[in-house]
Amino acid sequence: MTESIREKVKKAHHSSPDVIIGKNGITPGVIEEIKTRLKSKGVVKVKILRTGINEDKGLDRRSIARLVAEKTGARLMGIRGRTFVLYKAGRKDSK
Repeated sequence: MTESIREKVKKAHHSSPDVIIGKNGITPGVIEEIKTRLKSKGVVKVKILRTGINEDKGLDRRSIARLVAEKTGARLMGIRGRTFVLYKAGRKDSK
């Protein structure tokens, strides 16, 4: 029996972050790590440290979450504080 998308997202919200965005912001390495984890897990929890938010460049927590979702081709499933969850359907989930 496979887990539903809702169950996966709920489990991710209650777990530790998989990836942390720090003072260097959204680097190619961060994007690649998120893509790798999305491919293997389908759901990834990302936390943005306070130093990762750069409002001078117009990047608040919501815009960072949307930008990461766009760059990884994932769906933004929710934002809580500086933490957000991304979902990307794999071969098994897309049926």
